[in-house]
Amino acid sequence: MAGPTGASGPDIAGADRVNMGFIAAIVAVATIGGFMFGYDSGVINGTQDGLESAFNLSALGTGFNVGAILLGCAFGAFAAGRLADLIGRRTVMLISAVLFIISAIWAGAADSSFHFIIARFIGGLGVGAASVLSPVYISEVTPASMRGRLSSIQQIMIITGLTGAFLANYFLAQWAGGSTAELWGGFPAWRWMFWLQVIPAGIFLLALLTIPESPRYLVVKGKDAQAEAVLSRLFGPFAARRKVEEIRASLNTEHKPRLSDLLDKTRGGVRPIVWAGLILAVFQQLVGINIVFYYGAVLWQSVGFSENDALQINILSGVLSIAACLAAISVIDKIGRKPLLLIGSAGMAVTLGTMAWCFSQSTLIDGAPHLPGNVGLIALVAANLYVIFFNFSWGPVMWVMLGEMFPNQIRGSALAVAGFAQWIANFGISVSFPSMAVGLGLPVTYGFYAASALISFFLVQAWVKETRGRELEDMQG
Repeated sequence: MAGPTGASGPDIAGADRVNMGFIAAIVAVATIGGFMFGYDSGVINGTQDGLESAFNLSALGTGFNVGAILLGCAFGAFAAGRLADLIGRRTVMLISAVLFIISAIWAGAADSSFHFIIARFIGGLGVGAASVLSPVYISEVTPASMRGRLSSIQQIMIITGLTGAFLANYFLAQWAGGSTAELWGGFPAWRWMFWLQVIPAGIFLLALLTIPESPRYLVVKGKDAQAEAVLSRLFGPFAARRKVEEIRASLNTEHKPRLSDLLDKTRGGVRPIVWAGLILAVFQQLVGINIVFYYGAVLWQSVGFSENDALQINILSGVLSIAACLAAISVIDKIGRKPLLLIGSAGMAVTLGTMAWCFSQSTLIDGAPHLPGNVGLIALVAANLYVIFFNFSWGPVMWVMLGEMFPNQIRGSALAVAGFAQWIANFGISVSFPSMAVGLGLPVTYGFYAASALISFFLVQAWVKETRGRELEDMQG
């Protein structure tokens, strides 16, 4: 499929055409970062029994071992946003691939909770970097007319990585006879769940060597000739020259990008567009999506499902997530980003409220909680509908918007701040879940997530502006 040069306008001089083969190739490589993001995040789901038995963890200790990666993600996202303006998008993604490999080897070999936490923190640095740079890289090399669809592939790859981790964990546990049973080399299966990550991380590292640096970064660094060469391969020579001039015009020539650019010099305070990005970043986590991904196996076991059933439910959730993302891709460039966010907020509020009600009906049988009658089925359906609503809306749309909504001058700095906030919120929600579930109960815990989804509906209406079809050089705020 060939399209017009540069964006959604008509061909200029009838000569230049979008090189969809080249664009598809570099998007495919960049989104491996999303796969690694998902795999590294999801691999912890199903290893908690092994961690607790190996390191003698309490509920709070389990929360910190699970959440250690998230602190790394916060710092990784912040550092990556700034480093991307200094040394380039691709270079930072290469560093993240190396961090994935180090983390996978160390986490699987950890002989104490302390070493495991360090290993997962290192992995988090890589996840945080990949989470913000893969979508922004994609947005900077794709035409505006299809930017939403191509950027949404990032979320599909995140879910594919999560599902891949769930599948790997399931089959490794099956082969060994349980996550804590010995597998190859006398090591328990849960350690191999981490070591297996070296394979996709190595592929990511090698594939990154085949793609060019972002042309917008090259212009910022004054490397206009290199930027034009990349843009020529993407959109043709005529469009490349015009696009270099547009990028250059969108930058503040008085100084290089810096954090202070996030402040509104006229009215004072933080720019409204930055607040909008922070709302998207934080509320994507306050709705509790990663509780399903990080604690899914534990959650379903806690209300009466077996470990085997719980792992299969995780796989089902992953498959439904991918289907929902594909549906989002089909409409995001047609109906826009904001309508999808509003649909998602409303749907998540209803389904999370339903789950809160279901968990309020649980009873203790032989000291273990069980959902009576058809309530377990209702909870399972509500949980999967919730996953569908999230991945049809906030899952892909938040990353798409963070990659495209900020003006060129502040994109790296705004991503650093929004990415940091997103992962801090993720850490807070994930680490607090075990204690909230025990201390407050699942009904109150899920009631909080439902309330957050409801609040997000009104915040999106008030703060978020549509970006569909707009060139990156035209973004304001």
